[in-house]
Amino acid sequence: MAEKVLVSWSGGKDSCMALHEILRDQSYQVAALLTTVTHGYQRISMHGVRRTLLEQQAEAIGLPLREVYISAGANNEEYESKLKDALDLFSREGVRSIVFGDLFLEDIKQYREKLLTSIGMRGLFPIWKTDTAKLIRRFIEFGYKARITCVDPKVLDISFAGRLIDEELLSQLPPGVDPCGENGEFHSFVFAGPIFKEEVKLKVGETVLRDGFYFCDLLSD
Repeated sequence: MAEKVLVSWSGGKDSCMALHEILRDQSYQVAALLTTVTHGYQRISMHGVRRTLLEQQAEAIGLPLREVYISAGANNEEYESKLKDALDLFSREGVRSIVFGDLFLEDIKQYREKLLTSIGMRGLFPIWKTDTAKLIRRFIEFGYKARITCVDPKVLDISFAGRLIDEELLSQLPPGVDPCGENGEFHSFVFAGPIFKEEVKLKVGETVLRDGFYFCDLLSD
């Protein structure tokens, strides 16, 4: 019998590729996507994507969505408390593992594993240590489509916000910028691809500077 798992879901390309791999593995069954949403803003935390698009995305993929709400500027204590409350509900249903799209940041992986161990769960990292240049090209070759939702102006120009992730964009990334944005250079939102039953229709809105990052507002089309 396949093991039920949760997928830590940001709506971006890395969590999408982790989900892609897990769905190919018949030893696992995805119970739900788990996403942190910021109260007040009603947007995916860190990525800044509207909750309405997140819900359309989950529906297009065909998986249940579980949203964990945290306040704007939430500290680790609040985040961990809200996350543990959500995970406790799934634990009662026999879910013991959570899938993450982490690639090479060892401290983040250790943090997740320590947190999960404290509540009797474990992390699964299906794309861990995958070469990021190869991973992003596989993402494109598989037919996935994503737009950049957030950029760090310390390393990327505002013009990258809202752009489609394709070979042209990759060729224009400055030296030192990870092609998957694993160091926080940029975040993304996936709206079409092999695991989608239908494309999420969206349009690019305005880009604003908030909390030191440029956020491109994606809107339902």
